[in-house]
Formats: sequence, structure tokens, C-alpha cells
Amino acid sequence: MKTTKHLNAFSRAQERLRPLLLLGALGLLAACAGNEEEQTEIGNLTSAYEEAKEAIARNNYRRGIQIFEAIQARYPFSDLSRQIQLELMYAYYRSGQKEQAIDAADTFMRENPIHPRVDYALYIKGLAYFESEAGFLERRFKKDITERPPKDVAESYSALRRLVERYPASEYAEDAEQRMLFLKNRLAAYENHVADYYLRRGAYVAAVNRAKNALEEYNGADTNARSLKIMAEAYEKLGMHDLADDTRRVLAMNFPTTK
Repeated sequence: MKTTKHLNAFSRAQERLRPLLLLGALGLLAACAGNEEEQTEIGNLTSAYEEAKEAIARNNYRRGIQIFEAIQARYPFSDLSRQIQLELMYAYYRSGQKEQAIDAADTFMRENPIHPRVDYALYIKGLAYFESEAGFLERRFKKDITERPPKDVAESYSALRRLVERYPASEYAEDAEQRMLFLKNRLAAYENHVADYYLRRGAYVAAVNRAKNALEEYNGADTNARSLKIMAEAYEKLGMHDLADDTRRVLAMNFPTTK
């Protein structure tokens, strides 16, 4: 399936994600340490961080998250805490804790709106909302996912769009753009599903408006031809034959192979 093909490609891209190192923050703490007790605390903190990293590398997310949360509680208002927020949102995402990952990303962006890693937070948020199981659900239940309200899809698209528009040079921008193509098709398909529902029930004005929204909001989606077809049929039903003919001409011009 096309959906599965996209998701497989995206899952490979996810492997590039890695938590951020705390060396800079640890170095600052070490520089401020003025006695043996403080130096020992820094050493313990470094060991704890390494333990958390190793736990996550072994997919023991529960243990890694516990350690990172403990470090964050110990230094709640420091640069170290901000770095731990980034580590935690990654760990939450990788462990399937979508709500916690989104909350951590939102909290980080709200508290650090000009931080250089806001692009990372947006990316994690977009991934957390991304429907990674869509292909599985289609295969398992033979269900057309375009009929389901795409709330999470819309949230993912919004986060990734902000990333691409605000941080076009980000290392995550290219993958975000690829994901947006899939999400755009998903959102446009749902708009068409609703428009077709209105069309079949005689709500022709609503059908036109919904199909037009699919064209305007998700220009370039695979289902744009279907949007134009719905609009043309709805205009015919409304007796607006000139608009129907204009729509068909646009359809023929942009999709010449469409019957």
C-alpha cells in the first residue's frame, strides 16, 4: 500500500534521531564547583546521565526516563534542566508515550521560545502525532483510514509545517517535508470524504465548500483531481453550469489523464 511505503521510509529516517549530549551543561557545573563535595556531585551526575543514556540505548526507557526526571528535579531552573527536557521528550517519544512527549515539547517551546533547539522540539511533537500505525490498521482491519477524523494528523502537519517554515535550514526540515506530503494527502482525502458525503445527501453548497477547502489548503495533494470532480458535480446539481464547465476545464488542464 502507498501508506505503508511512506511509513516504512519515515521509520528509517527516525533512526537518525538521538538525544542531545549534556557535556556543555556538565562542563558549566564543573567550572562552578569549588570544593571536593561539589566535584563529587558533578561526577555522580555524569555517571547518572551515562546510565540513563545506556538504558535508553538498550530500549529500557522506563529506567532512562526515571533517571532523567530525577536529574531534572535536582536542577529545575538551569541550562541542564533545559537539556534534560530535550532528552526526555525523545525518550517519551521512543517509548510510545505520545502525550508525555507532546507535553514535554510544548513546555520546552513555551519556556524557551528562542532556544536554538526549538526545531528539535517541533520535530518530536510532529513525530509524536504522526500516525505511525496507519498502514498496520489498514491491513489488519481492511479499514479506509481516510474516513476517520484526522485530528492527530492535523496536529502533526501543523507542527512540521512550523518547523519547515521557521527553520528551513534545520537538519530535520527535509524529513519533515517528506512527512508533510503524506499528511497532506491524508488530510485532503478526508476533506474529500466529507465533501462526497455532503454531495450524496444533496448538501451541494457544503460539498463545494469542503472540496474547495481541500484544494486551497492542500494544493498538490494526490486527491486534488477528486476535489475538482466533486465541485463540478455539485455545481451541476445547483444549476451552475458555467461554474461546472469551468471546473471541468481546470480538471482537464491539470489532470489530462483523468476520465
